[in-house]
Amino acid sequence: MEKNLEKFLNRKNNKNKIIVIYWPTASWKTSLSIDIAKKINSEIISTDSRQIFKFLNIWTWKITKEEMQGINHYMIDIIEPNIKYSVWEFKKEAEIFLEKIWDKWKIPILCWWTWLYIDSLIYDFKIPKIPADETLRKKLEQEAKNFWNNYLYEKLLKLDYNYAKTLHPNNLQYIIRALEVKILSWKSKSEFIEEKKLKYDTFFITPYLWDREKLYENINFRVKKMFDDGLVSEVKNLLKMWYKKDDFWLKTIWYKEVIEYLDWKISLNETIEQVQKNSRNYAKRQLTWFRKYK
Repeated sequence: MEKNLEKFLNRKNNKNKIIVIYWPTASWKTSLSIDIAKKINSEIISTDSRQIFKFLNIWTWKITKEEMQGINHYMIDIIEPNIKYSVWEFKKEAEIFLEKIWDKWKIPILCWWTWLYIDSLIYDFKIPKIPADETLRKKLEQEAKNFWNNYLYEKLLKLDYNYAKTLHPNNLQYIIRALEVKILSWKSKSEFIEEKKLKYDTFFITPYLWDREKLYENINFRVKKMFDDGLVSEVKNLLKMWYKKDDFWLKTIWYKEVIEYLDWKISLNETIEQVQKNSRNYAKRQLTWFRKYK
């Protein structure tokens, strides 16, 4: 890894350089990002669609101030959890930080796991100019409340199978947007995504060692630690504030299972086992999504 990194750092061309750390949850991307940032004196931009939200700390495995070790991190804790936030908004804000880091003669490091956020920054990326239809969106959100997330996911599978397979069934925000684009334009959201040449001189690196057994072991350990660190209390506190159980982010994996526990539908042990299982399934999908990165 160090030899390849050195080659990248010494490579001469006219493009700005950027480093992308990728692959699945619980593969120690955070540790690798800190190691590289310290080695090359750089700064990190989070490409995680959940770490942008305040208060969602344990659930998102959000990096702590101590773990940052004094290294500047961007795009973390920027909005309230009940605010909708699009890929376009992320791209626009994150590109400001890219420019600021390059202006310091440093190489930005992109880290964490939302592939769409990563792609929006490193590729020529065409985002659909389909305005939100609030009436349609409220109708879809109501269907999710009435029938849970899988109902909308099944609907998307029928309308846009290939794009649906890139999403997790509990990723309600993206599912609703994909349905909205398909219904309003009769085009798949994937038709708006054109991955051409990389915009920057990009170094892809992963800490994942192709040991799936070890990855699943890490996931089980991390999930258990989430509960030991107070995941249930975090959900309780959020519900005591102004958030509702049917807010989209509370119906995603990990929070959804905890709410079922709080509603006395399953035991704590069943909750932990379910979160571990769903996290392993999520990692499988991530392994598929990120295979395109070389």
